[in-house]
Amino acid sequence: MKMSGGVEWALHCCVVLTSVAEPVPAARLAQLHDVSPTYLAKQLQALARAGLVQSVQGKSGGYVLARPPASITLLDVVEAIDGPDPAFVCTEIRQRGPLATPAESCTTPCPISRAMAKAESARRAALRSVSIADLAGQVDVDSGEGTLNRVGIWLGADTA
Repeated sequence: MKMSGGVEWALHCCVVLTSVAEPVPAARLAQLHDVSPTYLAKQLQALARAGLVQSVQGKSGGYVLARPPASITLLDVVEAIDGPDPAFVCTEIRQRGPLATPAESCTTPCPISRAMAKAESARRAALRSVSIADLAGQVDVDSGEGTLNRVGIWLGADTA
């Protein structure tokens, strides 16, 4: 299953937003990640619609997490960006063609559909088991002590 690139950008934004108390403009987040501000704004808007980040208007406006990082899961972010639909949708191929199984004989999902549903369930469980706080907690381990703190300082710096 392929997730859109927007999921990665959205996850990175959520993680770095754990390092600040004040709203961060979308343009500043885009600058940090070296991505188009327009593209990133779309991801942030999707996160806002899902209630994961909050858009704050005004001169000191920008984005902040709308919930505690421990209560935002990877699944929340994936669904905000790519939608809640499963990766696989059964179209009952077994009911087509010259040797089609009659619809009345298809009382249970086929083995393919059952296997894909099981995989989808495992994918969702895995994504649900990791929070933004979990990811943020690993930044210093993976990128060096104080990394997330430095990101927060950089994000909050006045660039005017």
